[in-house]
Amino acid sequence: MSQHGRLHLPERELSWRFSRSSGAGGQHVNTTDTRVELTWSLTDTAVLSEAQRARVAEKLRSRIVDGTITVVSSRYRSQHRNREAARVRLEELITDAIVPPRPRRPTKPTRASKERRLDAKKRRSDVKRSRRGGWD
Repeated sequence: MSQHGRLHLPERELSWRFSRSSGAGGQHVNTTDTRVELTWSLTDTAVLSEAQRARVAEKLRSRIVDGTITVVSSRYRSQHRNREAARVRLEELITDAIVPPRPRRPTKPTRASKERRLDAKKRRSDVKRSRRGGWD
């Protein structure tokens, strides 16, 4: 992990693709490839352990296609800023996914909550009982 508490992915594991971005930018947007598509292979990485890799695969299963994760950025007009934004987003995704889940501490219902539940059941049964009866 880097000094920002975020996992740092080596440049050699990242694959970049650039294309023309839609949206604002005037004539400039028609001539430069500012949209960035960053692809990272979960199966080929040397950064994560097997346990971390399994955790990432489980948490990000909807984003993984053929063992790779793709992040797209076209927020900024410059390719450089979009590259940085895509890298930060991917690293944050992976960092959040490798954090192990906190174990659940079982708790018991409070005495007051038990009493409220039983009172509500009694009230409900009284309402239903009052509906019964003859149609004299």
